[in-house]
Amino acid sequence: MLLFIAQESNAFLDWISFPPGSMIFILLMATVTALISTGITNWLIDTDEINRKQVISKAHDEEKKKIIELAETDPEKYNKLRKRWERLDSMLKQSQQKMALRRMLPSCITFVPMIIIFTVVRGVFENNPVALSPMNANDVLWIGDLMKGTTGTEYPWTALVYGVVRTIGLEAGWINFTAWYFLCSFGVNTLVQRIFKLQTQASGGMEQMMGGGKAKALEFPDV
Repeated sequence: MLLFIAQESNAFLDWISFPPGSMIFILLMATVTALISTGITNWLIDTDEINRKQVISKAHDEEKKKIIELAETDPEKYNKLRKRWERLDSMLKQSQQKMALRRMLPSCITFVPMIIIFTVVRGVFENNPVALSPMNANDVLWIGDLMKGTTGTEYPWTALVYGVVRTIGLEAGWINFTAWYFLCSFGVNTLVQRIFKLQTQASGGMEQMMGGGKAKALEFPDV
């Protein structure tokens, strides 16, 4: 029985050590991590309240532009709405600060365990190739050297990709554990947060970020 378990364990380690097993294993690892982090977040904070305040904040920023448009056509109404907007803005800023602190709590709890797990698993894979990228990771400025996956010796699994056993050099385009894990983590986290409503249209998306930034940058004219 022990021999069978040992054989199965070795077979599993062999499977996750090289592509495509390594690629699938790291994707599953990123998915489990995202689910745990999301579960802790749902447990510790009121996500419905946070989403509601994000909607209010977004509408508040958009209202600023409408008030500024009144400066030339109706100065009296403009001054009245401006004062009301500024009072509400002060209250919303305080609320956003408290909300940001609450959202940091799950990260504070999971940060150290995640770093330990990441370091241990990273030590297992080292700089070995785990996934094939459509671009050459070595060409990425500044961080390319951290992303590339290479082999110093020939491995049998390379024959499945290239037809012959060979080493993998910088030009091959393979990425290592660190690069593939962060790519998976970024994509899976976004999907999981959307599913569990931790990231809504009011808080996510480049268009919303750019639009919100432009509204906040507008200044009230003196009338």
